[in-house]
Amino acid sequence: MTTSVPTKVTRRTVLAGASSALIASRAWAQQPSEVKVGLLVPISGMYARPGTVMRQGAEMAVEHINAQGGIKALGGAKMKLVVLDSGDSTEKAKNAAQRMVAQETDLVAASGAYLSSFTLAVTEVTERANLPVLTLSYSDLITDRGFKYVFQTSATAGSQARQALPQIIKLAETASGKRPKTVAILTDNTAASIASAKSMREGLLAENQLQLIVDETFTPPLADATSLVQKVRSAKPDLLFFLPTVISDAKLLLEKMNEFGLGQGKIPTISFGIAIAEPDMLQTVSPELLQGVLTCVASWGAKGHEALIAELKTRYKEPWMTQNAISTYGDMWVIKDALEKAGKADRVAVAEALRSMDAGPSKYYPLGEIKFDEKGRRVGAGMTIVQWQKGVPVTVFPPQLALAEPFWPKS
Repeated sequence: MTTSVPTKVTRRTVLAGASSALIASRAWAQQPSEVKVGLLVPISGMYARPGTVMRQGAEMAVEHINAQGGIKALGGAKMKLVVLDSGDSTEKAKNAAQRMVAQETDLVAASGAYLSSFTLAVTEVTERANLPVLTLSYSDLITDRGFKYVFQTSATAGSQARQALPQIIKLAETASGKRPKTVAILTDNTAASIASAKSMREGLLAENQLQLIVDETFTPPLADATSLVQKVRSAKPDLLFFLPTVISDAKLLLEKMNEFGLGQGKIPTISFGIAIAEPDMLQTVSPELLQGVLTCVASWGAKGHEALIAELKTRYKEPWMTQNAISTYGDMWVIKDALEKAGKADRVAVAEALRSMDAGPSKYYPLGEIKFDEKGRRVGAGMTIVQWQKGVPVTVFPPQLALAEPFWPKS
């Protein structure tokens, strides 16, 4: 009797221990060794350059996340970036999205798709697949459709225009001593440009006591900018809102403005979006033509990003950090945080984590919080004003992120 009890207890202990070990091993086995995150951006065609930079930002973020221990809630699972080419048209982007959801069924989230028109088409597909998508695309329509799986990290086009216009007027008054009264708009017909112009036409200009005296819309790519620039020269506006999306169009318009005596700051030129501040501009447009041109963008390499800017320069030979790199870098970290909150590699759970996320002040997007409202828009999202100064577009607004003081082009 004295020997049988310990023997019985020992067997139970062994069985219990074996059972616990089996449960633990099963739980561990269920944890994925990697978690796939998609990046759907243009890698071919006329938008390949910005798409490639978005890829660079995503690659850097995934490497940094994995180097810091991966997804800790998933046992240190590594993030794996799956890059898909959206091509250079809305149709190609939609087809790429359809392939993505059909072939990459284990994606938990994605980022994309550069142009707002691409993002509008892509998210029609991803919404049906319950795949959460983060985007820096600007169009207000993206998050005005009642979708539950789209998250806009940038300020919308309308919001950016609303935030930027008073700052531009203040800058003009401070630098020139007089308030601008008249404006011209030259815009292409891509979704983000149309959204920016729409908000100005439908009340924003009037709210700021500005009169619209030239309003022209064109389809990219432009073959000839002569008639557009002639209208601006004839009207002599105080400000020119300049909204091309394609670099070749920006180049053609700037050269024609210079030819007609309007370039190099003779008419203060303000853009919305990245095209005017892409590094490729310097391959075909001189720094003198670009000097003083302002553009309002969702984000840019700014104060606090110096180490990332330096790494991008070293690794990829990029001269500066555009919104495409820094915003996509930020998207990967937001997805990482959502995975930690969800505790499982499941797209529906990740989307729910994004909807309920409240991760404090934004680090990689200007101003606001890492938190999304009921539409999927980032709460308090700000915007950045970048200005060409001595051959480099630098952040000049908001002041707490600025790397240089702004100046007004001399007339």
